[in-house]
Amino acid sequence: MGKLVRDRIPEIIREHGREPVVTVLGEAEYRGALLEKLFEESAELREAAATEVAEEIADMLEVLRAIATLHGHEWADIEKAAEVKRAERGAFLERVYLEG
Repeated sequence: MGKLVRDRIPEIIREHGREPVVTVLGEAEYRGALLEKLFEESAELREAAATEVAEEIADMLEVLRAIATLHGHEWADIEKAAEVKRAERGAFLERVYLEG
């Protein structure tokens, strides 16, 4: 079973003397694969040691950028939407946990 990988991974595999089997996904499959990848990266972040957190966040950010691009959004638009939500509802800095 395969998985979505960063664009240069096949090239890196070739540099190590192997020939990868790759498929370019259609839009629907790509969207599904991106969402699966986001879940995968989220799990990796959850399990990451403190020294690995920045790298795992970077992986999640790259997946989120790809999802935004797929849906026709510039990353600057996403940042603006985040600023609006932060201004209206706050951030997650104060550790507020709403009990059920």
